[in-house]
Amino acid sequence: MAGEINEGSVPAYYREVYEAVHCRTDGRVPLEVFQRLLLRTDLSKALLTQIAEQVDSSDGFLSKLSLYKALALIALAQQGKQPSAKLLENCIQELPKPQLGDPRDLGALRMQPAQEDVLTVSQTLDKLLTRDTVQVELIPEKKGLFLKHVEYQVTSQRYKISVYRRYSDFDVFHEVLLQRFAYRVVPALPPKRMLKGVLTNVSEREFIEGRRRALCRFINLVARHPFFSEDELVKTFLTFNGSDVQTKLRDHYKKTGDEFMTNRIATLAKEYLPADIQAQFSTSREMIRNIHNSFQKLRDRAEKMAERSKENATDLLMFGRELSTLGSDASSLPSLASSQSSWGTLRRALKSLSVEFAVLSDKAAQQGRREEDDVVEKLNLFLDLLQSYRDLCERHEKGVLHEHQRALHKYGMMKRQMMSATVQPKEQASVEQLESRIIQQENAIQTMELRNYFSLFCLHQETQLIFAYLPITSHILGAFVNSQVQGHREVRPADVRRCLSSYFVLHFLQGCIFSA
Repeated sequence: MAGEINEGSVPAYYREVYEAVHCRTDGRVPLEVFQRLLLRTDLSKALLTQIAEQVDSSDGFLSKLSLYKALALIALAQQGKQPSAKLLENCIQELPKPQLGDPRDLGALRMQPAQEDVLTVSQTLDKLLTRDTVQVELIPEKKGLFLKHVEYQVTSQRYKISVYRRYSDFDVFHEVLLQRFAYRVVPALPPKRMLKGVLTNVSEREFIEGRRRALCRFINLVARHPFFSEDELVKTFLTFNGSDVQTKLRDHYKKTGDEFMTNRIATLAKEYLPADIQAQFSTSREMIRNIHNSFQKLRDRAEKMAERSKENATDLLMFGRELSTLGSDASSLPSLASSQSSWGTLRRALKSLSVEFAVLSDKAAQQGRREEDDVVEKLNLFLDLLQSYRDLCERHEKGVLHEHQRALHKYGMMKRQMMSATVQPKEQASVEQLESRIIQQENAIQTMELRNYFSLFCLHQETQLIFAYLPITSHILGAFVNSQVQGHREVRPADVRRCLSSYFVLHFLQGCIFSA
């Protein structure tokens, strides 16, 4: 160790500190205890990092001499000097005394449990995706005697159960989820009914299928969320088989309250937040906004490609059907027509060619379904998540933050009224009433401040969740490439040869007809 420290030459204060913080079993100082000791120095984070880097703690512990070296470096830094091994060598005979308080008070550092990193969300994409997979299937027949409604079968892989839900059940679940987790990313629901004017472009059947897909994306994002997925509210929605799930959901929320009331560290959130939380929030928000905008454009292009594949399938099929109709025409030719025998052969060739177009149509339809299911749908899932994050940011700014500022403004007005009351004598009862209102407002502001910090705490965690999902982009692009490769492979050379063969036969017979 550069700047070797002789145990016999250290000040008595060093030995007293060591006696207070070392482990009684093996004489070493645990790294977490040393880190708590550093926090008592009132030094900057940069200086603390420099000191920690110069002390050997590779195995999670400090030896006695390593602690002595750290104490000397702390003392130098507290004197305004740059803590370094070279500087330490110059004062090795007379080590400075660090300012850490009474050594008897340092024993409490050893007794403290390890600091829990509650702010970090340790999740990978694979962990999130394997939490649950929920299928949402449409029940074919509509229910209801007069007012018909659509019903869905919701099947959770995690709970191994299927339940039946209406859109209104999803709606109540979404409402209660948003009340319980107002500071988290809660995906939006698709609209209940077709918007005005949509009927001209989208059939009711297409709308219902689109809504089913959106509900499936919604419930999967919720079921995979690290906090939602462990809440009884989500389990109730996915497993309750009673007659009135909506009442059950609302009753659950009334009993438990929102997350601020149930989270054990909600009122301590400020202590866990980094000092630059606002700067981190602004940077992350802008980055995610740009990602969202770009992937919206990618999704729009992917939708057009899937639509073109489906339209191509329809066109190929209709083309083949028209050839089949032409080839199936068995009406006799008028006597004035020539080459009757050649036309008969030609019609059979047309009918044969129509079969090849049907095969090509089927391949194009499969390609369209792959592009829609493997690419567009995954893009929509990712976009739903990004949009819910943007919604959360707006809720934070327009909700608890705005309410807090408004409460502070109201409090200021009350204080001015109180000052006015002291200058201009008023009835004692009205003054006491104003004092009571000021105390109530102070309590309300304190609660709002705590909620604001908890909102930032949750927002920081949800930002980590968004970044954990970002690798899904490689899954999506991989699915897109695979879809295109598979589409080209499925149009097999044999299919093309048969189609070309029929075409050449047709072309040859056509030449025979016109040369006759």
